[in-house]
Amino acid sequence: MHVKTKQKAASIWETSTPAEQQMEGKQLALFEKELQKEKIISCVILRNDRLVFEYFKNKKAAQKIQKINSVTKSVVSALIGIAIDQGRIPDVHVPLHTYFPKLANDPDPRKREWTLFHLLTMTTGHDWPEWTTWNGFSHMFYSDHWVNYVLERKVIDEPGTKMTYNTGASHLLTAVLQQATGMTALAFAEKHLFRPLGITDAFFYDDRQGINRGGDGLRLTTMDMAKFGMLYLREGMWGKKRLISQDWVRESLKPRFTTYPHIGDYGYQWWSTLLDRDLGEEPDNRYYFALGHGGQYIILLPQYNAVACIASEMYDASLVPMKMFREHVLPAFHE
Repeated sequence: MHVKTKQKAASIWETSTPAEQQMEGKQLALFEKELQKEKIISCVILRNDRLVFEYFKNKKAAQKIQKINSVTKSVVSALIGIAIDQGRIPDVHVPLHTYFPKLANDPDPRKREWTLFHLLTMTTGHDWPEWTTWNGFSHMFYSDHWVNYVLERKVIDEPGTKMTYNTGASHLLTAVLQQATGMTALAFAEKHLFRPLGITDAFFYDDRQGINRGGDGLRLTTMDMAKFGMLYLREGMWGKKRLISQDWVRESLKPRFTTYPHIGDYGYQWWSTLLDRDLGEEPDNRYYFALGHGGQYIILLPQYNAVACIASEMYDASLVPMKMFREHVLPAFHE
């Protein structure tokens, strides 16, 4: 499904030098040299509502709607929050059998306990070796009915006790959203998120039942990724208009489960980790990010009033762009 308007896309941010925004230009220059060596499509960095760094591999990359893979999950989380804000979904504790009635009679009592919270945090307890024996590719994709595949997959852990990376759980979120709103995720996003943000070109892949692929199906330009990041940095405000409740943004970013410490902690379809690992859980020592396969990132740094977005095609090394960011960009910030 594709939404595109005739409105011409344009940068909404004024440009500024790194020095004017208390950033070290030499570090950013080193960062750009490293970007050029890798399969990085684009990178933009905003600080204090100013565009301080932009890199595009070529002219087309600036306008290209990039497949953002699992960054999709963080956008879908926002859509769930908006639907809850509007009263279309009661809350995160609503039982999933409300939307998938056959769960109410499932022989496994653990499935009867599933709630929206378990999907958002990937704590359904599924046997779901997406990041181990499946080598990062969900076997759900081979199925003719993705929703049923997820619902019927066996459970091996108590729900709510362990986060296991699960693209199927994220896909169920768009299935819930479609039932609760009577709109596809893309149509709902276009009305309540994309149009207010000035996002005029977006594409969302579907499954075979016409449900938008909640785990990996969205395509956006890098600048539009930055708009979404800025919305979360501003805790749901866009200009003078509130698009998402402050409570939802804070609850989404809150670190809740740690299964993959080399990446970070997990909230409601968002990751977070420490800025300085030696300082531990000190105030302002944490940043937040959406992460997609191949090296897609939306990075929120509240303590620096900054957002960074990266689009890549590094499918054998998804974590390398973040490593580069930590090595070259984080040291560039001054308070």
